[in-house]
Amino acid sequence: MGNAASQPTIELRFFAGTIEVVGLPQDSPLVPKEMVWDSRSHSHRGDGQHYGTVALALHRSPFQWTDQARRWQPLALSIADTKPPRPFQTEALAAWQQARGQGVVVLPTGAGKSWLAVMAIADRGRPTLVVAPTLDLVRQWHGLLQTAFGMEVGVVGGGEHNVLPLTVTTYDSAWIHMEHFGGRFGMVVFDEAHHLPSASYAQAARMCMAPFRLGLTATPERQDGQHQWLDELIGPICFRRDIVELSGKWLAEYDVETRWIELSDEEREKWAAERELYRAFLRDHHIRVGAPGGWGRFLMMASRSEQGRRAMLGYRRQRALALAPSGKLAVVDELLHNHRGDRTLLFTQHNATAHEVSRRFLIPAITHQTKVSERTAILDGLRDGSYRAVVTSKVLNEGVDVPSANVAIIISGSGSVREHVQRLGRVLRKQEGKRARLYELVTGDTGEAFTSARRREHSAYQ
Repeated sequence: MGNAASQPTIELRFFAGTIEVVGLPQDSPLVPKEMVWDSRSHSHRGDGQHYGTVALALHRSPFQWTDQARRWQPLALSIADTKPPRPFQTEALAAWQQARGQGVVVLPTGAGKSWLAVMAIADRGRPTLVVAPTLDLVRQWHGLLQTAFGMEVGVVGGGEHNVLPLTVTTYDSAWIHMEHFGGRFGMVVFDEAHHLPSASYAQAARMCMAPFRLGLTATPERQDGQHQWLDELIGPICFRRDIVELSGKWLAEYDVETRWIELSDEEREKWAAERELYRAFLRDHHIRVGAPGGWGRFLMMASRSEQGRRAMLGYRRQRALALAPSGKLAVVDELLHNHRGDRTLLFTQHNATAHEVSRRFLIPAITHQTKVSERTAILDGLRDGSYRAVVTSKVLNEGVDVPSANVAIIISGSGSVREHVQRLGRVLRKQEGKRARLYELVTGDTGEAFTSARRREHSAYQ
């Protein structure tokens, strides 16, 4: 490989998530800027993700070189299902191709991001690793890829370790194992790509040699601002369509309704007393939690005294009263009755509220403590009509596929725009005659009103 010349043979190798160029002098001007000299191995070394750049530089150099890093060959793939793609899927694929096979596609839940990935995998014809955040999604991807390509698909994670030309894994497993199999794939798909910019998951992307990269997400922006790293780890956003652009024809039409809840006199008295304990501590210690580092300072100061610990308890109690007052449960009762013929998903911020709703209304609950087999049985029951409603804390924000679900009730949540859009997306999958409805329950004259305003900063709620 490369051009014949009298110079010594150069080797490109993959080792522990990095690529090595062996045989070039330390001061060689042909070494790409992504590489640094490693005196231990007397080679130039860089992250695995720079394989494409380094291989191209060597190909254009006057040196003879051999590629010992790449452990894949082109893969003949044809899609067994010949259903025509939606127009925006075709546009997204073309945009990704124009970006040289490196970029993020932003599409709402239910718009067909997974099928776009199938189209991209077939287009590139390379062994592909799909990375997903949960085992539920790994299971869904495994079934989709087997059906689409009619071939066996490997799984890494959840007690399985079977690496095949098409393999699905979790972000956690990718971080653990990428240093070993990062040279076996020519393409990588990051599902729910907004998870990737965390420190450990980003390292998995850097250790992967795949020159073709596709990120899929409905909500790329992160509150910590780290979404900027997606450009480096995958590629820039190359195509984007939001809910309002696709609702009606490709997603279900939907309505959003906010129900304002008032605390009872007794709850208001308790809320005010607990909040004053918390606020007094902030005043006494000159802490502004809204300022940079303010919340961290409160946590540090609260841990140092009995007064501080009581202030923290006050914060938690006043917040719990705002998130789940008795008035909210009364409205939940009304809504479940009104929508007794529908499929309803109820979302809460905390497990305790989910369990309370489950006990009071005799509907199954899914939290992070629910076993995978039980979670699967509950969702299957919602799909086939055995259950009309399911309550959850946060674990169904992404990854649940229940096309018949058409009502979402947000009992409580964070101020995250992503979380709120994801919850709406759970009920937007298109079905004949379907019109989705989302109810947001907000306790008035509390901090939850501000939280609600923050999470509604998206075109889907305008």
